[in-house]
Amino acid sequence: MSQPSRPMPVGAAVAGLALLIVLGVTAAAALLISRDAAHDGAAERTGAARTAFGDVRDLTAPVSPFPALPAGPSSPARVVPSSLTGSAVRLTPPHLIAIVRRALTPAALDGISALRDVRKVAVADAGAIRFSTATLNLLAVDPAEFRGWAPKSVAKEPEVWNALARGEFVADSKIAASYLLKLGGEYETGGGSRLRVAAAAPLGLPGVDGLVGKETGRALGLLPGVAVLVHTAAGKESAVVPRVRKLLGAGAQVVPVGRAGARLPASAAPSPPLVAAGGSYRVGRPSSYLELYKLAAVRVCPGLSWTVLAAIGQVESGHGRNNGPSSAGALGPMQFMPATWKAYGVDGDGDGTPDIWSPYDAVPSAARYLCANGAAQGGAKLRSAVYRYNHSWAYVDKVLGIADGYARAYS
Repeated sequence: MSQPSRPMPVGAAVAGLALLIVLGVTAAAALLISRDAAHDGAAERTGAARTAFGDVRDLTAPVSPFPALPAGPSSPARVVPSSLTGSAVRLTPPHLIAIVRRALTPAALDGISALRDVRKVAVADAGAIRFSTATLNLLAVDPAEFRGWAPKSVAKEPEVWNALARGEFVADSKIAASYLLKLGGEYETGGGSRLRVAAAAPLGLPGVDGLVGKETGRALGLLPGVAVLVHTAAGKESAVVPRVRKLLGAGAQVVPVGRAGARLPASAAPSPPLVAAGGSYRVGRPSSYLELYKLAAVRVCPGLSWTVLAAIGQVESGHGRNNGPSSAGALGPMQFMPATWKAYGVDGDGDGTPDIWSPYDAVPSAARYLCANGAAQGGAKLRSAVYRYNHSWAYVDKVLGIADGYARAYS
């Protein structure tokens, strides 16, 4: 999962309605915060000497989820809502999409719902954000509620909706192709934040380049309640458009999504959704750190050697033997600063909570952080990624020296 190159348009600029441009480029919140340079990793305390077998410790010791905390029951397994699984979903595709300049009032929403031939209405947050070198128009939706508004091929793909629930980005298929977005890649969204492209799907919404979940949308600064989707009686969308426009007033944009029941010729049929390999950062609960490091490297950051994760785990906490907090406030077996954890922490074991103290979550989170900084590319990129983990070249030399030792010991 190496850091992808920035998206560049392919050929001519993408044509189509730019519904959401009127909202302006929102000031994206800083979702992802780089690791604090003041973090006092063990390299600063022990020096820069490269080591081999002297620092290689046994990796087969059992993994303890909370070694620095009092004994207690593990977190309960997450119950996935039925609306996010493969169960049947009632489809009510949108026939109109409207964009207003400020949040829709309850009275306006009731008015649209009461219009003749209107069968269902939904409201979403929306806005335009910087996405690497491009500007994309996004909707922020509740995945459980919005699923029924999606095309059938998209609605029945559970990973699309699970990705939104995880806080990841689902791009429209045409946008993903036009900007060469890499599935599984993480892209800058301004202010140091990043979004992972988890899937590409034919959304079919004019002017909408992709979807994010509600919480992610709020963090990105999308405007609340400014997008309205309307499902009408069959063939009545054209009649409903002027009524909705009149009710919403000047400045509102109301555009038909497509004719009800219209069929595309085979050559123009949308492609099925594509999802990133693996689709998540799940590693389960392996019985040893050795297996945990290997799984995290393979599943989260292909190209990153597990030995680098193992070396960081040893330097930072002795594989969970000293989980902190450090004097700088770093926590857990991989010694994350809380702000960095908020950005990169993942739920590796599927218990529903990204836990900074749990190795099952912390190790794949470290792999994610390293991968976002180019570690899978090796060489200078790897050194730079390790440096970003802890701002010390002595730390980099120590980690990579221990990694070499692991490679020899476990080859």
